[in-house]
Amino acid sequence: MALIALGVTGGIGAYKAVEIARGLQKHGHDVVAIMTRSATQFVGPLTFEAITRREVITDQWKPGANADIEHIAIASNIDLLLVAPATANTIGKFANGLADDFLSSLYTATRAPVMIAPAMNSNMFDHPAIARNLETLIARGVHVVDPGSGYLACGWIGKGRLAEPEDVVNSVEQLLKSKPSSSLAGRSILITAGPTFEDIDPVRFVGNRSSGRMGYALAAEALRRGAAVTLVTGPTHLNAPHGATVVKIRSAAEMHAAVMDRTDGQDAIIMSAAVADYSPAEPAKKKMKKGDGPVTITLNRTKDILGDLGKLPSRKQGVPVLVGFAAETNDVTAYAKSKLKEKAADLIVANDVSRSDAGFDVDTNAVTLVTASSAEDIPLQAKSAVAARILDRIEQFLIAVPAKNAKVKA
Repeated sequence: MALIALGVTGGIGAYKAVEIARGLQKHGHDVVAIMTRSATQFVGPLTFEAITRREVITDQWKPGANADIEHIAIASNIDLLLVAPATANTIGKFANGLADDFLSSLYTATRAPVMIAPAMNSNMFDHPAIARNLETLIARGVHVVDPGSGYLACGWIGKGRLAEPEDVVNSVEQLLKSKPSSSLAGRSILITAGPTFEDIDPVRFVGNRSSGRMGYALAAEALRRGAAVTLVTGPTHLNAPHGATVVKIRSAAEMHAAVMDRTDGQDAIIMSAAVADYSPAEPAKKKMKKGDGPVTITLNRTKDILGDLGKLPSRKQGVPVLVGFAAETNDVTAYAKSKLKEKAADLIVANDVSRSDAGFDVDTNAVTLVTASSAEDIPLQAKSAVAARILDRIEQFLIAVPAKNAKVKA
């Protein structure tokens, strides 16, 4: 089974890490524990040593520790780096490339998958700096186990407590059973992400709440599986995953042009962006001055990118595999089935954006994968995990399509 490095950082949730280590062992995995200095204030290293039957690493500067450059040796051998609990400080280090202890050095050195389970005060978890750091890590392909809600050690009630050990272990199992990193080798995938902004004048625009997180998670997962990824992205503050070819656009018209110009050679196109359906007919060249009366703005229908992709001549051969998204507030599956047929797509990812915990501008999502023959509900989980499920389904479509076959014309 897998060799898992379990990073334990300084929070009261460290006591749950003992059960996480035990749970991983019950699944047959070998565990090596790495504890930060502050973590040892909550749980003694001897506890983890007794459970893992391995020496616990607590000090980067222990005499003899660098004889084999230990953090590099572990980084090369592990199958997964799991950090539970992951404190705000450790998340900040990982996001910004700081490597001032063994655990942060291991993170920067390993190329194994990384999973973190944040745990902190609810106000800390909601702080913009923490949100930005988590978004950065998710965009790089780091998997996040969402914290739970309830009574916190500080006496507050809210979101921030470490996920239950069983949930963390199950997340690890799901990740380890996912496709190997070479499963999309030789494939080219174009992914759209984020919103589009339709200018009213040089200052104002019509937009939407899309953050781009879902599209960026898809790009990171496709890269992890070995695909060549082109990411066409609307305005977002997310950092693009390393290795993607990034095309930045602003408007629906620009996204249409960027996508249609790059269809040749794509094995799959995933339209996860929230593209505006309407755009101001005549944007003002100067800032519009406010007056006492109402303002009427004429909106024109934007070009249908997914619909135009469905009409490509190569689609008669089933290439590229075409995936659309349907953000709905009611009758989600019914609308998705209608969209699947109307756009001649292979798969529609439908989600209920009226939910506060899924859809726009949050780290989690719950979707329904709609094809011509089925509708599969994917329960609420991190967008990185949802991305893996979507790409699993896309790979099923790609089985019958030779790599690079999207260049075939009717």
